[in-house]
Parts: sequence; structure tokens; C-alpha cells
Amino acid sequence: MNRTEKAELVDSLRRTFEQSEVVVITHQTGLTVAEVEGLRAKVREAGAGYKVTKNRLARLALEGTPYENLTDQFTGPTSITTSIDPVAAAKAIVEFANSNDKVTIIGGGLGAKQLNVDEIKALAKIPPLNELRAKLVGMLQTPASRMVGVLTGSAGNLARVLAARGEQSE
Repeated sequence: MNRTEKAELVDSLRRTFEQSEVVVITHQTGLTVAEVEGLRAKVREAGAGYKVTKNRLARLALEGTPYENLTDQFTGPTSITTSIDPVAAAKAIVEFANSNDKVTIIGGGLGAKQLNVDEIKALAKIPPLNELRAKLVGMLQTPASRMVGVLTGSAGNLARVLAARGEQSE
């Protein structure tokens, strides 16, 4: 790889870091090609990205990004999982690491906050962003529909009371 290719790779990694809400750093040893392809497919399906990185180039790409504090974690056979959805990358890589002991989660970052392995696993347990949005909309709609039911019922009861009172007056 010549200098131009390295510079392009660093720029590409920097853009990836800048556009991502979460970065999960893993070590992988002994994965077969089929296992790597399975991991990439699982990560892609979750809406995240997965890259095996050269540590020196990744450290250069981290400079000036919110993840600059992660440079010390880039040692050994390193790969990164990134995503715009903070939960997607964590969920995909944690699920794969739980089923395959050749992948070890080292750490990561959520914005400028450095995450340890336990925090990444906790992040993976959170429901996906779209599911959280649906729950929030459901919670917001429930009180409104109950209020409509109460108002409709109360107006009907008021009309019946007035009708009964009118009949008593006659």
C-alpha cells in the first residue's frame, strides 16, 4: 500500500468516525472467511458497518474526531463496528461475540464518552431506536384516546341527564 492509498484510507476512516454515533472496538483471532462474512452480514443487516483496521492508520484517523480518546485501544488484531444508531452496532457485535469466542469486545465510544465492555453490553440490551419511537408514540396517544372516551361518555351522560330532567319538567 503506497502513501496515497494510506492517506485515502485514513480519510475514509475519519469520515466513518465523524459520521458515527457509536464505535465498538473488537479483537478477532482465528475467524474463518465464512465467519467474517456472517459477521459482516449480521452487522450490515442491523444498519451498521464493520471494518478490520490497521492500528496505526486508525489512530491517525481518530485525530480530531470525538473518538480521539480511544487511540490506546487500537492494539492487536483490531476491528471496528460503527453505526449512526447507537444501539445497532452494539447489539450486532455483542450478539455475535456471545456466540463466537473468536471475537472479543475491547471497548468503544458513544460520542466523546469512552465505553467499557459492560457499558457496551448494556447498550446492546436497549431496544432499537425505531422500537423506542413506536413505544413513545403509543404512550403519547393513549392518554389522548382515553380523554376522548371520557369526554364522549361525559357528554352523552350530560345529554341523558338533561333529557331526563326535561321529561320530568313536562
